[in-house]
Amino acid sequence: MDLLVRFKLGAVDHAVIVETTSLGQPRQIRAVMTRLGELRRELPGAYAVAVAPYISAQGASLLKKGGLGYLDLSGNCHLSFDNVLIEKEGKPNTRPSTRPLRSLFAPRATRVVRVLLVDAQHPWRLEDLAKAAEVSLGHCHNVVKRLEELSWVERRDHQRIHLVKPGDLLEGWTDSYSYRVNDIEAFFSPERITRKLAGELGRVCYAEGRRYAFTLHSGAALVASNVRFPALHCYVEGSLEPIVRSLGLRAGVGEGNVYLLAPYDEGVFYSPITKSGLAVVCLPQLYADLYHYEPRGREQATHLRREAMGY
Repeated sequence: MDLLVRFKLGAVDHAVIVETTSLGQPRQIRAVMTRLGELRRELPGAYAVAVAPYISAQGASLLKKGGLGYLDLSGNCHLSFDNVLIEKEGKPNTRPSTRPLRSLFAPRATRVVRVLLVDAQHPWRLEDLAKAAEVSLGHCHNVVKRLEELSWVERRDHQRIHLVKPGDLLEGWTDSYSYRVNDIEAFFSPERITRKLAGELGRVCYAEGRRYAFTLHSGAALVASNVRFPALHCYVEGSLEPIVRSLGLRAGVGEGNVYLLAPYDEGVFYSPITKSGLAVVCLPQLYADLYHYEPRGREQATHLRREAMGY
């Protein structure tokens, strides 16, 4: 036990047991829950609270289902006992240095993560997973081992790797990632932002032999026809100069209506979706890109996950 707080609320005595953890992901939260359960048996009637620098949505859900409270340093909390209810949810992690999962979501490691999320039901041999992700066997082994420690994947028959917590993996990645890790150049187009302009951009990239994939709201607009094209955002491989020249784009200073992204890792081009003849990033990548984008990126990401992803 890290802290025991005793206080009186009205005429009633209360006790709160506090247990801290450096990581608020499901595996660590389950360990804290076990410790708090043992302490509650020693102190019947005490209310138990877990505290961490940041508690993920999955960790928070586990604690609430177990009848436990929580607090984190980003401002999320759930305290519910007797007539008391204090709850605040949805605050993002404000302490990047406290994200020990960041190494799991380093650029090359996310290639493995992305492959697993694209086909979440597929049982993988390690060799096949490494080949699909275009990483070394050793690197793939290390990523899978870390995912096993988090209970997000399991080894089953013939040591096949099964993704058992795709939602946890997606949210862990999203928490550690921002589309801003890519190099983004802004331009103004003389043409209106329409599907026709998106088609022209795709045609030029194809003619130049470049991989490309639309993302953010333009990717969402191609996937779901009810989404507007407020601007174009597109990952482009290689030099931007031929694309800029062919489309008559004018450089913007920090803002524009066409944004070309040099990808932080070529894994963003894995398993693109084809919509109206145009390439869009895979759904997990689209979700991760949208989630921290303003305006309305999180809203679009939530809709995409609910309607198209299934986890």
